[in-house]
Amino acid sequence: MKIASQIREPIEGEMELFEEKFRDSMSSKVALFNRITYYIVNRKGKQMRPMFVFLTAKLLNEGQVDERTYCGASIIELIHTASLVHDDVVDDSQKRRGFFSINALWKNKIAVLVGDYLFSKGLLVALENKDFDLLEIISNSVKSMSEGELLQIEKARSLDITEDVYYEIIRQKTATLIAACCSIGAASVKPASPEVEIFRKFGERCGMAFQIKDDLFDYGSERIGKPTGIDIKEQKMTLPLIYVLNKSDQRKKRWLINSIKNYNKDKKRVKEVIAYVKEQGGLDYAVSKMLEFKDEALSVLNDYPDSEYKSALTLMVNYVVDRKK
Repeated sequence: MKIASQIREPIEGEMELFEEKFRDSMSSKVALFNRITYYIVNRKGKQMRPMFVFLTAKLLNEGQVDERTYCGASIIELIHTASLVHDDVVDDSQKRRGFFSINALWKNKIAVLVGDYLFSKGLLVALENKDFDLLEIISNSVKSMSEGELLQIEKARSLDITEDVYYEIIRQKTATLIAACCSIGAASVKPASPEVEIFRKFGERCGMAFQIKDDLFDYGSERIGKPTGIDIKEQKMTLPLIYVLNKSDQRKKRWLINSIKNYNKDKKRVKEVIAYVKEQGGLDYAVSKMLEFKDEALSVLNDYPDSEYKSALTLMVNYVVDRKK
């Protein structure tokens, strides 16, 4: 059995019902919206985020979920989908998960409106069910995601990102949404309990490990995930590069910064940067940090009794660092 199937198995029934509810939550009176949302739903990814919601809720509530859990999973997936649609516009991406992006098929104006629509639907799902605590969690998450993106853009201009600033960027940009999934899963069945914050931290650690794994794909020799060197071409400062920059002498540091600023579209130069980062131990360092975050996440689960939900969450954390794309 594939790992994804093993993770999903204890929540198979909930995920099937969730998919029905999620489709319903996206419906509109405008035919064009329905055509586009149908396209989105039929090209869904692994649905890792709603799985985090359901597994956390079932772990904490003796295998039971309620309507709030479905509401929370729908809010997360609507907001996440909206952010992906907007990201593709910002990055001018033509593909998403191997299919044409919304902006590639319907142009930027419609893609932005679809993203706005999905954001508003996410907020309305929470308001209609009066789940104000879940709405607060996701609203804080969207605020952090926006701040993280802007911080990354600001720092990319000067390439002066320290390791601490890098962690702050990925915490806000990526980890905050996975943290929200786990926090919402806990809040849906144990509102105002200590578990809401405990599982926010659990999700945050998973998210940090997830983003560092994404950084490592940029240096991969196998043709998996995103194309090699894409972060360097986009002048994104990733952990392997930051580590090597900080330990290089002034001459090498100038060469690296010049390469990223002025030669980031030169394939030969990008390959030289990748080779230098590998040679100087940048990848090994990033892997060690990724595993630290993974272990911190797993340590949270140690305080809870064994169950199929705990096993699935453990598999999920390990999948985050072992995945091939």
